[in-house]
Amino acid sequence: MSITIPGNIQGTNTADANALQATSASEASDRFLKLLVAQMQNQDPLNPLDNAEVTTQMAQISTVTGLEKLNTTTAGLNSQFIQLQAMQSASLIGHDVAIEGDVLRVQEGVGDGGFELGASATSAKVEILNSAGTTIGTVELTDLAAGRHDFSYDVPEEYRDKPLHFKVTATSGTTSVETMTLAHQRVQAVSNFGDTLALELANGDRVAYDAVWAVL
Repeated sequence: MSITIPGNIQGTNTADANALQATSASEASDRFLKLLVAQMQNQDPLNPLDNAEVTTQMAQISTVTGLEKLNTTTAGLNSQFIQLQAMQSASLIGHDVAIEGDVLRVQEGVGDGGFELGASATSAKVEILNSAGTTIGTVELTDLAAGRHDFSYDVPEEYRDKPLHFKVTATSGTTSVETMTLAHQRVQAVSNFGDTLALELANGDRVAYDAVWAVL
């Protein structure tokens, strides 16, 4: 004689998860136990319940209950994590951050940016580019360790109100070193972008909180 678990709670796909929300694991467990008792009371003495089968299905009920509790705990932790992110994001307002990008920030005639080196480099060249991609100036750096580095550049007056970009080339001897350009911007506000916390930057851009590479 077999026992059918009510509510088809054995499934693990999305439809089953939605069904579990409508009928909690505790309710399904109660229904299962009531059904089990009824079947034990009315079982055929010549064809008794299979103990192994009963044990297996009770273990399944216990597993589902445990998963429901785990989901509840995880949801609580996720809520706390979001609140912590919100607090940390708010603390960034008014601070400069480095994010992946190649836009040169210009303040009072001085441009600044940064880059990340995948390994140490004997030399690195930062090329400042205008909107047409033409190099208008360079910054030379030497003997750099792996990691993040910043640079500044005195922007010629005729380019101070125009969009500028930069690119970085680094080498260790004759070997190229992997680089990633980092744009500098100031955080002006924090907002929600769907389910993600977003930072509103001084240049009008909005980036996800986890896009911040470093706080300057």
